[in-house]
Amino acid sequence: MRISIFPLTNAILFPGLQLPLHIFEPRYRAMIKDALARDRRIGMIQPQRSAEGAPLYSVGCLGRIGEVEALDDGGFNILLEGESRFRLVREIDAATPFRQVEGELLEDDEGAALSPVERAGFEREARRFADAQGYSVDWEAVTRLDDRSLIDGVSQIAPFDAAAKQALLEAEGLASRCELLVQLMQFFGRRDSDDGRVTLQ
Repeated sequence: MRISIFPLTNAILFPGLQLPLHIFEPRYRAMIKDALARDRRIGMIQPQRSAEGAPLYSVGCLGRIGEVEALDDGGFNILLEGESRFRLVREIDAATPFRQVEGELLEDDEGAALSPVERAGFEREARRFADAQGYSVDWEAVTRLDDRSLIDGVSQIAPFDAAAKQALLEAEGLASRCELLVQLMQFFGRRDSDDGRVTLQ
């Protein structure tokens, strides 16, 4: 399928989750207007480096524009609702000011769940990571989340670098994404404590 894309470093979206975006560049204003006139869908995908026209990573997420606030300066505040991950097939040579790609939708196992051991291990590592980073977390609310909302939600907002977030998006299956997330929390948490550098992006 043909997808108009918003290539943004360090911003990923997962199916079933939401991403607030402030749209101010003229080309992306045009993209939002175009999407609103058609099916309200755009794709979020990361560029491999921060440069104009940079190559794209191979997996992104198709989102549907939910809430829209039109601003006085011509920009928009939108809430993008994740629908499906997609694999980049090729970039289309489009006449539009915004980039377009041909994408192949990826199926995710909606009913996937973690084992009790996997869930407990993840929550334990998440508490350790949050404490090390000085985050305040409502753990009562966390325990009420279903496995997918928890793992994908943390993957989307975690303070990792662009490559790590991309790896989480590309991970196939909930269990493998959970395992990778635990490894990343251990790696970033340990790196912080070892040399005192803050790795928050």
